[in-house]
Amino acid sequence: MTTKMSISVTGVHAKLISNAVKSGQYASASEVVREALRQWRREEVIDDLIDEGIASGFGKADRSVETVIAAARKQSPAKKKRGA
Repeated sequence: MTTKMSISVTGVHAKLISNAVKSGQYASASEVVREALRQWRREEVIDDLIDEGIASGFGKADRSVETVIAAARKQSPAKKKRGA
């Protein structure tokens, strides 16, 4: 379902919308606005997930930094032998 709305934008935004349509990237100003709203919503969801992750705190590491470094050092000579 679509709803017709009248909105006001700055001159800069109007030019951006107009250029996007003129370039053929979008068929209409409405498409430009819809895409901008979809992108805005995606960013909101990502921000919410980031906030949720931060609020959950740090997890418990299953390995120490030293263990990870030692494992990487063990793999390093093998990579050299394979030509990596």
